[in-house]
Amino acid sequence: MKLPIYMDNHATTRVDPRVLERMLPFFSDDFGNAASRNHPFGWKAEAAVEAAREEVGQLIGASGREIVFTSGATESDNLAILGVAEFYQSKGSHFITQPTEHKAVLDTLKVLERRGASVTYLPVDRTGLVRPEAVEAALTDKTVLVTIMAANNEVGTLQPLAEIGAICRKKGVLFHTDAAQGAGKFDFDVEAMNVDLVSLSAHKLYGPKGVGALYVRRKNPRVRLSPTMHGGGHERGMRSGTLNVPGIVGFGEAARICREELAHEIAHTQALRERLYATLTKELTHLTLNGHPTLRLPGNLNLSFAFVEGEALMMAMKDIAVSSGSACTSASLEPSYVLRALGVPEELAHSSIRFGIGRFNTEAEVDYVASKVITGVKKLRAMSPLYEMAQEGVGSASASFQAP
Repeated sequence: MKLPIYMDNHATTRVDPRVLERMLPFFSDDFGNAASRNHPFGWKAEAAVEAAREEVGQLIGASGREIVFTSGATESDNLAILGVAEFYQSKGSHFITQPTEHKAVLDTLKVLERRGASVTYLPVDRTGLVRPEAVEAALTDKTVLVTIMAANNEVGTLQPLAEIGAICRKKGVLFHTDAAQGAGKFDFDVEAMNVDLVSLSAHKLYGPKGVGALYVRRKNPRVRLSPTMHGGGHERGMRSGTLNVPGIVGFGEAARICREELAHEIAHTQALRERLYATLTKELTHLTLNGHPTLRLPGNLNLSFAFVEGEALMMAMKDIAVSSGSACTSASLEPSYVLRALGVPEELAHSSIRFGIGRFNTEAEVDYVASKVITGVKKLRAMSPLYEMAQEGVGSASASFQAP
């Protein structure tokens, strides 16, 4: 076991060695531009791109012809939302989402609001779920798009996409999902879920950074988008710009591996997550699980450690890469907006840690992390007068004990 230990796989993942091996020739020998169709260098690059397009499509149950390559899920979110807003503006300008979306969705919708669009933000429950019936109740004859993420990047909650998709299809409203965290981590099928637009990112599934994709449904219904980038008409006119051939090749290989090894990977990451959670709950009290107890990403564990500041706990385990529920801004330390939307009290939100377990983590690493967390929490609580009061029964301390 080598230090430091990486357990922040929701932020990014290590490139799988098999992916890197597949990419390397396209930096040197096969360096052609996929849009150069007058010589073998371009032909080989184009063939590699199209093969990768098929692999990415197969990962989500789609055709390769429905895959538009982008620079990542943020660009895909922008293209989906802004592209629909412009193309379907004659139908209406009402959008539906939830407050726990990634900023790539929320900030893009804020842009549309400033332009006069109307956005409904549906509340989520304590586990992070949005109710399908709430989506249906919010639909109007001016609604052009519902955008609900597949899996939350902080608490791992999996949304009821199939039920929401069925409602949108029945009402003739387009349905977009940011699946950057979900694709390759659980069974995801655009047909079964009635999804019309899907944002993907290679670096969340052991591929390279700087490449992503947007699935755009071609039939039943055919989805049309206005481009947000212009110049050359690449990607069927939806996303101009010279294609990142090595990155796309790596994305395709990463998608293939995820698809073929999905069952094994789910079992591996879920077993490690449960091992970590069981060890922590055995040794520590006053833990709160954030997110849904069962409908969650297999490698996600988001916990609040009452009477402990999340940033302080991270400092106590510098040789472990995790994420805190607080985000540093220039002037203050604010709790996670996702946790606050779930109704997590501010003091607990400040005490949360997100563990992102991935393909390359091991039992030995999990045991080491658990030991460091337990030691750190006990040390910090020993210095907390609030914890001492809680132990003596003075005041209140909320605790939740639920298995993932």
